[in-house]
Amino acid sequence: MTAAQLSLDLSPLTEPDYSPELTIQERYEAFMAANPWVLSECERLAANLIAKGQKRIGVKQLWEVIRYGYRDTYAADFKANNNYTSRVARDLIERHPSWSEYIELRALRAD
Repeated sequence: MTAAQLSLDLSPLTEPDYSPELTIQERYEAFMAANPWVLSECERLAANLIAKGQKRIGVKQLWEVIRYGYRDTYAADFKANNNYTSRVARDLIERHPSWSEYIELRALRAD
């Protein structure tokens, strides 16, 4: 399956310069500021799953779909920290409060 078959709207990633003292939240915010398309693509994928009747959505699932499509599009790894998925889940629910019934949040272990 190719990115075109997945209907992904992928753009090149921009890797921000991270200071070693930044928290996970600060690194996530820098990553998303440099790559706003990633959150938009997660949002689009989640909306499609909800529209198809899926009862639960794993943000990690969305992350891996993008990673797979990114590899097919750019022949490179999707270089985004898996630790960001918990932040993506919170951002999706913040944008769409009704999605809280589809996306389970757990306590953050780090800031």
